[in-house]
Amino acid sequence: MQENPKDLAAQRTQVRKICVDSEQAGQRIDNYLRRELPGIPKGRIYNILRRGEVRVNGGRVRAEYRLQDGDEVRIPPVRIREDAEAPSPGLAASVVDRVLFEDKRLLVIDKPSGVAVHGGSGVSHGVIEMLRYARPELRDLSLVHRLDRETSGCLVLAKRRSALRELHEQFRDGLVEKNYLGLAVGDWQLGEQLIDEPLFVHHRQGGERHVVASREGKPAQTRVRLSRSFGQYSLLQCSPLTGRTHQIRVHLEFYEHPLVGDERYGDGAANRAAKKLGLQRLFLHAQSIAFPDSSGNELHFTSPLADDLEKFLQRLAK
Repeated sequence: MQENPKDLAAQRTQVRKICVDSEQAGQRIDNYLRRELPGIPKGRIYNILRRGEVRVNGGRVRAEYRLQDGDEVRIPPVRIREDAEAPSPGLAASVVDRVLFEDKRLLVIDKPSGVAVHGGSGVSHGVIEMLRYARPELRDLSLVHRLDRETSGCLVLAKRRSALRELHEQFRDGLVEKNYLGLAVGDWQLGEQLIDEPLFVHHRQGGERHVVASREGKPAQTRVRLSRSFGQYSLLQCSPLTGRTHQIRVHLEFYEHPLVGDERYGDGAANRAAKKLGLQRLFLHAQSIAFPDSSGNELHFTSPLADDLEKFLQRLAK
């Protein structure tokens, strides 16, 4: 039987058995496999888990299984397309150039708008894949939290599993302070507000996620205050106290002050007007993030407002 030409550009891996150490323990098996099998689509990883091709200590596991110190993971042979493995070197280098801070445990970047934090859902490579490509020695690099694709600003990654576990615990304990700048439609006259509305995630056809404020949802809180008024627009300081999907965007839409440029939850007419003035994307920027380090000292990272957003505000101020 003649081999498919497309298969000639692929590499078949060998069966591997890996013993999990303390640095790798605590992470979900699906996330672990995404690091061990670069270039493999997320859906395919879930398929090999469902079929029982991946074994932990000789048994089948679900995608949400969290690895334990000493677990033996059997990774089956898979075919990896060589031309799908590497991101663009230029894009990867541009992400590396945006590093704000780095030490032995953490890496903080100023994420550009338009770049996803990880691959999937039609995106071949995100920030995490680009950094792993550019810095192959960072084998355990992991996202500590996430930003929407169109959101720019501070993004924290852990270089060690111990740092990731520690930071996730701080998120759960409410010790992480995040601040965003968002430009909302309308004149905000509500002073400082704590928006306390549960959020519910709908999965539309094709897997698209859409979030609504609903009592059926999970608790979500965002503190909002006015930073600067532009009459028909308001620059808001937004501090999410929880970390729900699209939280700031949905909370502001619920308060009838949606973010400018938000194609999913925003005001269509306002978005078109802003586009004519030069705004080409969602106006949301992760301005800062702060949390204590392992010694109890506070780490605080900031990202200046992205150039395109700053230029748009200057146009509004004229």
